[in-house]
Amino acid sequence: MREMMKECVICPRECGAKRIEGKYGVCRSTIELVISSAAPHYGEESPLVGHRGSGTVFLTSCNLKCLFCQNYDISHMRYGRRITTGQLAEIMLGLQRGGCHNINFVTPTHMTAQIVEAVAVAAEQGLSIPLVYNCGGYESTRTLKLLEDVVDIYMPDIKYADNEIARRYSGAPSYWDVVRPAVLEMHRQVGDLSLDERGIARRGLLIRHLVLPNRLAGSRTVLDFIARNVSLDAYVNIMDQYRPAYRAIRYSELSRGITAKEYNETVEYARRLGLHRGFPSN
Repeated sequence: MREMMKECVICPRECGAKRIEGKYGVCRSTIELVISSAAPHYGEESPLVGHRGSGTVFLTSCNLKCLFCQNYDISHMRYGRRITTGQLAEIMLGLQRGGCHNINFVTPTHMTAQIVEAVAVAAEQGLSIPLVYNCGGYESTRTLKLLEDVVDIYMPDIKYADNEIARRYSGAPSYWDVVRPAVLEMHRQVGDLSLDERGIARRGLLIRHLVLPNRLAGSRTVLDFIARNVSLDAYVNIMDQYRPAYRAIRYSELSRGITAKEYNETVEYARRLGLHRGFPSN
């Protein structure tokens, strides 16, 4: 996969940056592996957190440019530290020794090659807990196919159902055209989310969808796609925690939190479609 960064084609942008030579891509990353933090995390979905937490590794930078990013200090300002793939392997093993239920890579897309190298090292030393690919959904199916039998749990956030909205607020042209085949490829590889006897996720697809103010996310269209093309048994976390972070306050349509009505109508629509996992049931 490292070869894909000679003239980078890791993500759908295919910007052609010569990252191995130290040139930045659109994600503003070179070949260097940079993380912000790595620790047990208890703020994720309950099937990931369990009793001992999700072993979360926050990678700096991102292939999206969301104006309302809640992790902008990591994704946009790139606060973090450089590590080697060997050090990442040891971090993963340490999280496993600490009892974490999984290793959760947050914004991994642009660092996929380095992650795969680190996983190979860690696996030789006994890494056995599930690997979570926690992304913004703007993924290349070509890259995803190389992750088959590596990633156990895919966790994409389907952000928008409109290409122009995605371009405007996340700098992601053709997002809706990209995210649908990406999610279908993820589902093909791992299926619906499966849990063990403790309710801990072992394998499968866990979809996130953040409700935006003024229906900007196109939530109904997103849910239609999931119900009709993915699975009625898909685990869908319909999230209500939008707030006008980062630069969102500069845009009137994004400058407030969502209302109870906006959230409840989204959940009710999901119920009517027959979706039933990952969001309040009543």
